[in-house]
Amino acid sequence: MTAKETSQQLWKEAQQHLVGGVSSPVRSFSAVRGTPPFVQRAEGPYLHSEDGVVYVDFINSFGPLILGHAPPAVVDAIQKAAALGTSFAAPHRGELTLAQEVKRRIPRIDKIRFVNSGTEAVQSAVRLARGCTGRDLLVKFQGCYHGHVDSLLVEAGSGLATFGVASSAGVTEGVAKDTIVLPLDDDEVLNQVFKEHGEKIAALIVEPLPANNGLLVQRPEFLALMRNLCDAWGALLIFDEVITGLRVKEGSIGNALGIQPDLYTLGKVIGGGLPVGAYGGPAKWMDHLSPLGPVYQAGTLSGNPLALAAGIASLKELERCNGHDRLEELGQLLETALWPVLEKSEHPYQLVRHGSIFWLAYGPGAAPRRADRIHEGASIVFRDLHYQMLERGWMLAPSAYEVGFLSLSHTPELIERFASDLAISLAEVRPLEPTV
Repeated sequence: MTAKETSQQLWKEAQQHLVGGVSSPVRSFSAVRGTPPFVQRAEGPYLHSEDGVVYVDFINSFGPLILGHAPPAVVDAIQKAAALGTSFAAPHRGELTLAQEVKRRIPRIDKIRFVNSGTEAVQSAVRLARGCTGRDLLVKFQGCYHGHVDSLLVEAGSGLATFGVASSAGVTEGVAKDTIVLPLDDDEVLNQVFKEHGEKIAALIVEPLPANNGLLVQRPEFLALMRNLCDAWGALLIFDEVITGLRVKEGSIGNALGIQPDLYTLGKVIGGGLPVGAYGGPAKWMDHLSPLGPVYQAGTLSGNPLALAAGIASLKELERCNGHDRLEELGQLLETALWPVLEKSEHPYQLVRHGSIFWLAYGPGAAPRRADRIHEGASIVFRDLHYQMLERGWMLAPSAYEVGFLSLSHTPELIERFASDLAISLAEVRPLEPTV
């Protein structure tokens, strides 16, 4: 077979056995061009496809692989853990160790509960908030993604501050109506909602650095307003830091800004590439969970020894090699390399970056802080740009609204090459026709 024919054949076969050919929708490449490469193996910054093509990976499994693919310290930890048993459904030392590692980095957390995914962490944190407050209403924001939890798969109705309507089939009207959806970066609307519904609001949930619909950097004042309103009305503030938790140098965005939530949800980096989620906060809230309190949550594979071993090894290796400082240096290099490329391009792209997380924001003017301000042409241009970069050996997330991740396996040389190939690729993409 010629290059890429193997992936094409596997893709055709996958349609017969997997829904849409994938286990998660964005992998289908439905928002970009071409056939998704089937990955055979990965090491460091590289993905090796079934076709024998090597790609430099800036997806990094959508965030967990802060050290890169198959780092020796993590692989060794997983192998040693597997030799002792793959699942216990019983307490074990790894739970205690990872809990201590997380608490040391996020002191707001007194107690933690491990689960199997970010979605499960969010679902459980929302239930806990409702159980603690005895209230039903949940406030969320457009442009923040919190996993496929029914009560959070909702979107705004026709007004600025409205009860939600389901954004997915299968989410009932009753569930959606317990969620209020607000625009980001709007103090007035946020104040209005608490004034009208504050006594019924159980929790407000937000990504303090929204990174699932572009990288929408928020004003610290807006996040502080959330904290103040939750305090005033007796609601719990939940920071969804599944992406940012332990990826940012300060441990969390909450730490970095000095704005602490009542509950954190975590995932990705704390699992070192294996399925782990967690939620935690002060004991006065966490002790409402069973077996101590009336809020029930359980999981057969929660606290899986292999996954926790991977997380422990990843965090320790990150600390050992001053990983966050090195990632910041790579991020600054990325800015320096891309700035002249984007400035010279016919396409109005700009780089938005926080630490090792970055996004190519399309559109003139200031980078957007809210989802409804993202340029309507972003997906059209990115569709072709993604294809051009893939052809040159760069694996970017297959959506204009997904962010990229640097890892410690990326090198200055790779970043310089990335900038060079991006310049060539942008020149190959036809600019959008100006609107009248």
